[in-house]
Amino acid sequence: MLRKVSPSLAHRLFYPGVAAVLGAQWGKTVAAMPVVSYAALSEKPPLFGVSCAKDSFTLRTSMAARAFSISLLDDEHVGAVSKLASRKGREGADKMDEAGLKHRRGTKLGAPIVVGSVAALECALLRTLRMGDHVLLVGRIESAVANDDFREYWRFASYHPILYAGWDQGVELYRPASRRRI
Repeated sequence: MLRKVSPSLAHRLFYPGVAAVLGAQWGKTVAAMPVVSYAALSEKPPLFGVSCAKDSFTLRTSMAARAFSISLLDDEHVGAVSKLASRKGREGADKMDEAGLKHRRGTKLGAPIVVGSVAALECALLRTLRMGDHVLLVGRIESAVANDDFREYWRFASYHPILYAGWDQGVELYRPASRRRI
């Protein structure tokens, strides 16, 4: 039997979700935050969307730069991603570096890509849409790269994604290849 769930909690029905790092750079400022509310929006043209809190510093930096990156990380980076989630961004700072995530400039748009990512996107910002208490960033994918574990689909032979299960439970990790909780 199904029970009622508050519509304000409906987004949690989709947890756990693969955590990714949204990054943007404007001048000397490198902003970043973990995200789980994202999706491919279109194949032709290749569009990607990511939802950000409307007061997010990373959102403002992405809008100023007119570009953003998405980096998928292996579970070995879970500590750094947790640090990233707990820090506020500020002008002139490098939030990725402060969280222990080294980065390089992307080859197409210069958006910061986390070194050691298993996959990364660089997106040119096309538009922003205010959606309640969040803003949807819509970007055109200008570059997509992945390691050898990706062959049209993830094989999960070496990639063990960071899965986010909600703040109450913290970051929960699962190894998709074995389906065993660690």
